[in-house]
Amino acid sequence: MKDIHEVLRQKQTKYAQLGKQIEMLQQAAEKLREVAPLLAENDDEDNAVLMEGDEASPHSDAMAAKAGSGSSTAGKAGRSTAPRWP
Repeated sequence: MKDIHEVLRQKQTKYAQLGKQIEMLQQAAEKLREVAPLLAENDDEDNAVLMEGDEASPHSDAMAAKAGSGSSTAGKAGRSTAPRWP
């Protein structure tokens, strides 16, 4: 049979660990709330720049059609060599 004091001590330890985890998650959520509007502003700016780039080159649709109809090696050559981040 288990000692009731030992079981109580284990439960209290687990409770304290969960409390710390909850506090850390709440802090992370607060930081995300602060950063989320900044990220949304960046997304809007990026989309505006992309749209301006599309308007600046009226032949982009024709170029995209040519690239899509080319061979698979032509498509690979046109890909960016920048590293992808997960």
